[in-house]
Amino acid sequence: MTVDASGIVLSHNARAAVLLSRVAVGAALAEVAPGWLAEAHLRQVGGAGEGSPAWADGRIGGHRVKALAVPDRNGAVAWWLVGDSAPASAARELARERARAGLLQELSCELLASLDVDRCTAMAVRQAARHLADAAVVVGTGDGCTFPVTRCTTDGPVAQERVALDPGQLPGLAEALQGLPTVSSRWTDPRQVPPWAVPEGFVGDVADIGSVVVVPLPGHGAPIGGLILLRRRQAAAFTLAEESFAQLFAARAGAALSVARSHSRQAHSTEVLIRDLLPPSLGRVHGICFSGGYRASVAGERVGGDFYDLYPADTPTAETVAVLGDVCGKGLEAAVVAGGVRHALRALVPFAADHTRLLTLLNGALLSSRRTPFVTLVLVTAVRQDARVRLRVSSAGHPAPLIVRATGQVEEVRTDGTLVGVFADIEFRTAEVALRPGETCLLYSDGITEARGGPQGDVMFGEDRLRAVLAQCAGMPAEAVTERVQMVIAQWVGDGPHDDMAVLAIAAPRDNRPTTENQPADRTTTENEPTGGR
Repeated sequence: MTVDASGIVLSHNARAAVLLSRVAVGAALAEVAPGWLAEAHLRQVGGAGEGSPAWADGRIGGHRVKALAVPDRNGAVAWWLVGDSAPASAARELARERARAGLLQELSCELLASLDVDRCTAMAVRQAARHLADAAVVVGTGDGCTFPVTRCTTDGPVAQERVALDPGQLPGLAEALQGLPTVSSRWTDPRQVPPWAVPEGFVGDVADIGSVVVVPLPGHGAPIGGLILLRRRQAAAFTLAEESFAQLFAARAGAALSVARSHSRQAHSTEVLIRDLLPPSLGRVHGICFSGGYRASVAGERVGGDFYDLYPADTPTAETVAVLGDVCGKGLEAAVVAGGVRHALRALVPFAADHTRLLTLLNGALLSSRRTPFVTLVLVTAVRQDARVRLRVSSAGHPAPLIVRATGQVEEVRTDGTLVGVFADIEFRTAEVALRPGETCLLYSDGITEARGGPQGDVMFGEDRLRAVLAQCAGMPAEAVTERVQMVIAQWVGDGPHDDMAVLAIAAPRDNRPTTENQPADRTTTENEPTGGR
């Protein structure tokens, strides 16, 4: 903007008109400009700035402006107005940083909401493609030959598969999988992107890729994989700021993926370890019907201190061994002890013909254990003889089993003995029972009879109520008996606290199938209710 010695505007450009909205040729500077600029002009034409250019500064509207005065020979002054764009630039940068911080927070919330590795990876790829690039690919750590690959475009579906690939095909990927620093996109030729790293529907040809950056996904103590970001040729290349933000993004994603993978490994280890602790699924063995039911004391748990097991005989004429027991304690620790007892019993099954010997050997094994657990249990050996099932029953400090006769009469098996795992000298009394067709022998833990509930909420269920329930089960199959007992007990305790509860029914079927029939029980386990037939 040029102003003469009398303060009249002689000329101006379009940018000056934007800054000074009222400026016009012939207008007085004092009327169209702020006071500080008019005063600076008076100083210049008055000779204060003679011999050298002079700067002045002040505010015009919402902008901070510097004004440079360049006098000419005619006494006029050319004013160069330099707007200070720093505040606006800072505001824009602050807005960008806030958006990035919001994205990182959103990413963290979404990723940490899922502990499934595949779902977590899909979320990371989708967010990266949506906010960082036109397409994103996550390559997980593999076995050296194959690697899990997850791909996604901005608006396309997520594809996951395992691919046989060479990380060295893409510059920076091998380094990223080792956790080494990011290779700048300026050093990566997009033409080197292998076909497996291009999501379906992204481009028609690898040559259409304009920019690519590979970022490591850091985990907890070890790298979790690499993130590949792709942009089309029409889009702008990645800037240094965008690459830095991609590293922050990858750090959040890698942390979440590391947590998910750790949880997955722990869940798998727990499942493997707990598999042998679950009650077995029972069925028909050599013409004898077996059915079991279990409910842990802790809601949501599948195992506890009560247990039952079945060891089928090799031939119909040999005795099948069944056991139901209760170790001291509750929860997973008690379940581990119960698992040890079951393993010991499995090793002692060859001695099952002599109950006293088997229980004595088990007692010695438990006494020599570091945990020295004590256990109450009922040991039963069963064999079918024509239409009947002959049982030999020994109790080691456990509630005696109950027999449900076809007439509805309920009898207690006359057996007792010393609990195992406490005393060196133990004694047992073995009882023999014959089951006619339609009759059942029920083994149960004290969690059944000691369950508290009912209308008043704190009444013990007791053996009399159990006998009454069993009397109504006369002639029912073994599966129906265990289901009926479990249902009544569940109604009795409601949502109240209770101990571990286990039942095992052994029944002589009403059919006349020959005793040579052999349908071994399925040794697989079920998650909650191992009752046969369910």
